[in-house]
Amino acid sequence: MTVDSSPEAQPAPPRQSSLSTAAARNLATTTKSAPQMQEISSRWLLRMLPWVETKGGTYRVNRRLSYTVGDGRVEFVQDGARVRVIPRELGELALLRGFDDMEVLTALAGRCVQRDFRAGEVLAERGDAAQQIHLIAHGRVSQTSVGKYGDEIAVTVLADGDHFGEHALLDAGARWDRTATAETAGTLLTLSRAEFDAVVSTAPALRTHLGEFASLPLQRQNRHGEAEIAMSAGHTGEAELPGTYVDYEPHPREYELSLAQTVLRVHTRVGDLYNEPMNQTEEQLRLTIEALRERQEYELLNNREFGLLHNVSFKQRLQTHSGPPTPDDLDELLCRRRGSKFFLAHPRAIAAMGREFNARGLYPDHADLGGQQVPAWRGVPILPCGKIPISKENTTSILCMRTGEDNQGVIGLRQTGLPEEYEPGLSVRFMGIDERSIISYLVTTYFSAAILVPDALGVLENVQIGRRRD
Repeated sequence: MTVDSSPEAQPAPPRQSSLSTAAARNLATTTKSAPQMQEISSRWLLRMLPWVETKGGTYRVNRRLSYTVGDGRVEFVQDGARVRVIPRELGELALLRGFDDMEVLTALAGRCVQRDFRAGEVLAERGDAAQQIHLIAHGRVSQTSVGKYGDEIAVTVLADGDHFGEHALLDAGARWDRTATAETAGTLLTLSRAEFDAVVSTAPALRTHLGEFASLPLQRQNRHGEAEIAMSAGHTGEAELPGTYVDYEPHPREYELSLAQTVLRVHTRVGDLYNEPMNQTEEQLRLTIEALRERQEYELLNNREFGLLHNVSFKQRLQTHSGPPTPDDLDELLCRRRGSKFFLAHPRAIAAMGREFNARGLYPDHADLGGQQVPAWRGVPILPCGKIPISKENTTSILCMRTGEDNQGVIGLRQTGLPEEYEPGLSVRFMGIDERSIISYLVTTYFSAAILVPDALGVLENVQIGRRRD
């Protein structure tokens, strides 16, 4: 059968018999949403930190006196394939802490020898003579020892900036008490005892400094490095009791409030003519405050002066045992402090945790926070925060913290009662109208964070979040 498709054969479209919806919309009222903003996140850190009123804009953290003996990390500079230690960074070693003769430190740095290692290479064997210190510029090194019953046990994992073998520089009979094995390829610098002694022999100031360092262990300390409080227990009769006092740090750290601020500008015509059904100034202000709060949380984590990631005590920085965040890694992070309040991790790190749990047939608990169910481990909530950075190597960090002044934990700092305060710690101040009819408002929030004692905050570093290939 033949179908006639010529224009003359096509039926005419029906004539419109009512008002079209497109035309009707011109007379209709439009239902509209408030302005939306993709940047808004859950901001768990701001919600979970207890905020302490900070009058005068400064918070001083007084602690018991502690004897710091160089537990920091060493930094390096890279020139192509060549790696050099920064001379002043040698002051992070216990035996060189406080020694500031740059000529001598430069001589020591110049005698460090670079060594590249491969994954699986044994860098130090337990029981062998220890004749040098190793400074890890890049890579991961695991240390193992022998347990009480003769089995091999994992002791710790070292990474960029860590060092081991410091005792070998002062003790001619020193031996390795742990086996150090490279988990990844990397680079380290070694300084032998012979090279160290050669510098010492020509530097009287260094000999004097080492003599003073040798006397440090005579100072009585507790296991946290604090000046010990003398006391007696279990005695009978009229025993003479020791006298004591609690010594304080002579120069406690002070945290000054930081700020985030911006100038919000609104044209008077907008405010006069287009304020229905939504107040234009209020909506502009709402979104501006949301952006300020997001920046506030970012600074609390990443600011180099007071940010939590940069202020974790070196003794509270842990490395994963195998790369991904395993339940064992989270347990080790938890055991370093009492009363942990929550974990804080990037969402991709939380996904990596889930994969490791599933691989072991484990299922994390859930905790209720204000009516919202969140994953938890050992009863400690695991909260997401996309402001924790991810490196180019696809690694990140996981924080674990205790909070509150009464618990000697991490606290947020702010000052309320500001002029023209809009929210606690945030002010909106009218700045006037310029010759172009633009109204300006100065929006400011003041904040900081303080870690009251070092073990209040811990971090699991170099957490691998990429999915493993099967």
